[in-house]
Amino acid sequence: MNRESVASPASMADPSAPRCHRWLSLARCSLLLAGASLSATAIADPPKAPLAGYELAWAEEFDGEVLDTGKWAYRTDSKHLSTQKPENVSVRDGVLHLHLKKEASGGKNYTGAGIISLQAFKYGYFEARMKMPAKAGWHTSFWLQKHDGSGTTDSQDALQGLDVGQNDSIDSLTYTVTLNKYNPEPPANFGYQRLAAPDLSADFHVFGCEFTPEAARFYLDGKLMHTVSASAIQHGEQNLWVTSIASHMGGTRQVDESALPQAALCDYVRVFIKPTQAASATSP
Repeated sequence: MNRESVASPASMADPSAPRCHRWLSLARCSLLLAGASLSATAIADPPKAPLAGYELAWAEEFDGEVLDTGKWAYRTDSKHLSTQKPENVSVRDGVLHLHLKKEASGGKNYTGAGIISLQAFKYGYFEARMKMPAKAGWHTSFWLQKHDGSGTTDSQDALQGLDVGQNDSIDSLTYTVTLNKYNPEPPANFGYQRLAAPDLSADFHVFGCEFTPEAARFYLDGKLMHTVSASAIQHGEQNLWVTSIASHMGGTRQVDESALPQAALCDYVRVFIKPTQAASATSP
């Protein structure tokens, strides 16, 4: 296995006009809205790169009312203890909700959810702001791995993967990070580490990773937590995954059904790259 308090987007004078990402510049919003009235003070600056030398290259702020399927695919597999369903994905108030339920589907007794970016990246700084579900039973992750289009975690197209923030909800005070090698075989993982954290189910936290030809550096809320050498393996493109599945991982014996239904939450996903790395970002 690889592998809410959010400012709402600015209100617009014309409620029927298209919505803008909260971080777009006024000039760019004006172009997109084709003349719609907009307050200059209502638009925040684009987010600044957490690390020097990087620039914002791609972002999902979840400011719409539904998932943008021009940017995301759904995870649709049956794995561990749950089947992942597109119907379990919703967006409201600037937050992605991955709904977790007790229901039979695909031979499993629970359903989870996940989304996978259509665009892939190689090197850069990747981050997501998430709030994990509470009580035992759920493996929730922000991670990177090349997606083959199947909606599953099949790794035959992947050279490597990055587990940026994985939490098993049986323990809300820890999470794990890893650099995974998938191909060429044999697979291996490097620098697997379980890290102490604040209560990840009580509030949002930012999980980040800088991936370079030399190393993977894992961050929590802007603090460097762990570094792993990456120079000994081949590197390829990676899609971004935000997922939550019912799982036995982390020593979980059973899903705590008293917490259901509930949801794993994500405020945003962002990618920052260096100008010299721009050519490594690809669209589907």
